[in-house]
Amino acid sequence: MPVPNTEQYLEMLDNAKVNKFAFPAINVSNIVTANAAIAAFAESKSDGIVQLSIGAAKFASGTHIANPVMGAASIADHVHRMAKDLDVFIALHTDHCQAEELAWVNGLIDLSKERRKSGQAVLFNGHMFDGSALALDKNMEVARPLLEKCKDVGIVLEVEAGIVGGEEDGAATTDSTEKLYTSPEDMLYVADQLFPIKGRFMFAATFGNVHGIYKPGNVKLTPSILKDGQAAVAEKFGGSNCFDLVFHGGSGSPVEQIHETLEYGVVKMNVDTATQFAFSQPIAKHMKE
Repeated sequence: MPVPNTEQYLEMLDNAKVNKFAFPAINVSNIVTANAAIAAFAESKSDGIVQLSIGAAKFASGTHIANPVMGAASIADHVHRMAKDLDVFIALHTDHCQAEELAWVNGLIDLSKERRKSGQAVLFNGHMFDGSALALDKNMEVARPLLEKCKDVGIVLEVEAGIVGGEEDGAATTDSTEKLYTSPEDMLYVADQLFPIKGRFMFAATFGNVHGIYKPGNVKLTPSILKDGQAAVAEKFGGSNCFDLVFHGGSGSPVEQIHETLEYGVVKMNVDTATQFAFSQPIAKHMKE
């Protein structure tokens, strides 16, 4: 099947929420790792998401060019070509993009806009804006027009409030631990700011999760934070589990806690560190031998 169009992708997310499961979003950095993710989805007969960070996108364009729009478009085009002969849907997303790097996401949205004009599906189904380094009001000031732009093209926007700890793509988090936990008030503020736009978005609320792999006991996940935030939003806006939530930094998390997050509306779970190890460790072992 082809990479899902907008309607098909929204159906995927709705199905995940209703049936309480999350799609794995596998981070890739080149055609080899993209092919591995595609093969895993095909062999497991599961729809899924192939995802790119800005660092991976620069790498995909070659270190001499280092153009993240060109690199991401190249990998996305490859996935579009390979996915059409599969029996599962392979969606495409971009990962963390801070405010100072938004030219990357905007460039990719513009490419999707051109594709839509010619009757094609969007290049990427979703883009993430990571405004967690900003005060929440400033975060939403950037997110609102970006959501409007995504809505017009048929793209899902992912936003973050609170900070996922650890390090990813060369960016380390050193902020206070209280920022690792998104409050119900934060979730209400995001709802107040973004719901009126009526564009589809995902929310990476934080509940103690961190990027990378840590010794057992060093990561204090509190999934009930998601439950409390969803309840606060539902009380004001009606419904239940109003947000489509995203689980970042899940490497090494207890299965029971992963399952618990699914009860509270998590529909996408990012996978990066584990697959990086799976790819790099056999190479390191071979070189050592």
